[in-house]
Amino acid sequence: MALHLSQHIIRWRLVPVCYIFLRTYLPLLRLKVIGEETAYDQLKKHGRIIIPVWHQRLFAALAYAGKVRKFRPIVMISQSRDGELIADIAQRLGLVPVRGSSSRGGADALIAIVRKLEENPFVVHIVDGPRGPKGKVKPGLIRMAQLSGAVILPLIVSADKAWIAGSWDRSLIPKPFSRVTVRWEEPFSVPRKADPEELDAFRREIEDRLIRAHAEADLRSGWKTPL
Repeated sequence: MALHLSQHIIRWRLVPVCYIFLRTYLPLLRLKVIGEETAYDQLKKHGRIIIPVWHQRLFAALAYAGKVRKFRPIVMISQSRDGELIADIAQRLGLVPVRGSSSRGGADALIAIVRKLEENPFVVHIVDGPRGPKGKVKPGLIRMAQLSGAVILPLIVSADKAWIAGSWDRSLIPKPFSRVTVRWEEPFSVPRKADPEELDAFRREIEDRLIRAHAEADLRSGWKTPL
């Protein structure tokens, strides 16, 4: 009874409030997008893309969600109770949630995403999972690209003024009227026949690229120390 009541409160009270907050808050951010034409060219060329995003930058990246909702991007969301809230909000924002994570239901979610990629052109993938550690790309990104044939197209997100949460990922929350810069990076492909050692090398390479690109973006945004 208590569990049912809790789920009812989340779905019918908390979700609408959070959604209205986002619809009110996100337009206050000044969005600057770099390399969007290149991203669309890659989408036309490869048919499907995977967009890796750090958990830390997820809230800031939502400022860009409205521009890509026409593609109905797929996103993996954890099976936790918090994930239930996030999945409902994501759906209202035009995303297609698939439940699972690196720690729970990940294999089934990965298969579901690969199948959905036959209908939807791209995935937004939180590469360090729901629990971290911060800045560590989990193997699921590379495996997803290998199985689906989709190209990985990193999305680098930064903000010139933001609060930094005390959570494990030090989540970046852009302040109202701050400038959020979204930059598309060069594509990254994973061969279908790569062996486990090669796949881990690809994982380390994309991890290094994401770390360096975000550090550079943060410096340009005015941050003097790594976020």
